[in-house]
Amino acid sequence: MPAESLSIAQVTPHRRGVGNPVNEYVERLSAELERRGHEVTVAGYGDRVKERLRKSSFDIVHVHEPFAPRASSTALRNSHSLNVATFHAPQERVLSTLLARPLVEILFGRLDARTVASPATGELLERYFPGTYELVEPGGPERDWAEVADRFESIYRQVAARRHDPAGNPEVRARIARNPLIEVDLHMHTDHSHDCATPVEVLLETARDRGLGAIAITDHNEVSGALEARGIAEEMGNIKVIVAEEVKTAEQGEVIGLFLEEKIPKGLTMADTIAAIRAQGGLVYVPHPFDRFHSVPDYEHLLDIVEEVDILEVFNPRVALTAFNEEAERFARKYRIVPGAGSDSHVAQGLGSVRVRIHDFDGPQEFLEAMRDADIVRKHKNLVYVQALKLLQTTGRPKAPKRRVSNAKPVRGGQRRRRRPASKS
Repeated sequence: MPAESLSIAQVTPHRRGVGNPVNEYVERLSAELERRGHEVTVAGYGDRVKERLRKSSFDIVHVHEPFAPRASSTALRNSHSLNVATFHAPQERVLSTLLARPLVEILFGRLDARTVASPATGELLERYFPGTYELVEPGGPERDWAEVADRFESIYRQVAARRHDPAGNPEVRARIARNPLIEVDLHMHTDHSHDCATPVEVLLETARDRGLGAIAITDHNEVSGALEARGIAEEMGNIKVIVAEEVKTAEQGEVIGLFLEEKIPKGLTMADTIAAIRAQGGLVYVPHPFDRFHSVPDYEHLLDIVEEVDILEVFNPRVALTAFNEEAERFARKYRIVPGAGSDSHVAQGLGSVRVRIHDFDGPQEFLEAMRDADIVRKHKNLVYVQALKLLQTTGRPKAPKRRVSNAKPVRGGQRRRRRPASKS
């Protein structure tokens, strides 16, 4: 059975038709890929690259010499596809390697595979932008272009094979589609976290009064608050609690385990933490993945675990820069990872500032399938206000002991508004 064809955009930094080594490389490679049945689009300077990427859906965007301010750099900035780069000339670019190096490093972080056209180019790139560079030299007297195409076809397929299957479990999805819709918040904390002072009872009362049908309590390195909340919620009715934990790994940032029963110790490797989540039958949820103000796995480490991620948080209202959420959404889309969202609330006032509307579920399998058809609903909440409340509640005094609140009341603003009956004239 022939391999499935790919839709590929080849982007040169130069105007198409101009004779130079990069354009020849692009043209010869593209022609060979087309002969093999792939759909190839070639674009360059003057071709409205941004508009082309927005109108078409490519499996692979292959950028050549993606240094600003060239067309290939524009393509990389605007691509929502899997990205492969080829660096050609062993030429130092002062703007990219010295003046704007931190920004270029962030942009190159979007690359899913890196190649170089010569050993000298590889040495130069490794010095300024460390990473894994595969040598794919151009065709010539001693090398056929078919061999070059073989290498890239293999690279494209290796990268594409890491995408998740969006179909999931059709049988389970069909079954839960008959369930009513509920709204859930997948990321929040109680006073069982070191940086939160919200009692469990207050959190539950506020969540229920704000119309949430389920919440995931994700205390830092602890499940005691979530277990306590689940027990209270079973007595309250009308709300579910997903026992979860936001675990700090040794050196690769934080990861959340959903549907846990036991605490996972902090300080393990990311791989061991994921294994511990799986051992409990839990789901792997990566929070605020590109927020550089949080402890997060960098792009390279995220690529290492991309097959293991069940849900990627694409919206977190506590993220200071919108670009961080946009980068998460971009990553989830190109790897076809189920997107998620949560308020990351450390004060009850922030609860439900983002909600995920899904069909009601029972257990992790149904929950994951419900998330494939979810709608993420964002509600405006002033970040400065919520952060100030967190600061006031958790600093400047000893941390309050864990406590049960008698006759717990939701925070002000938690009650649903009730319309007054119209006055009779």
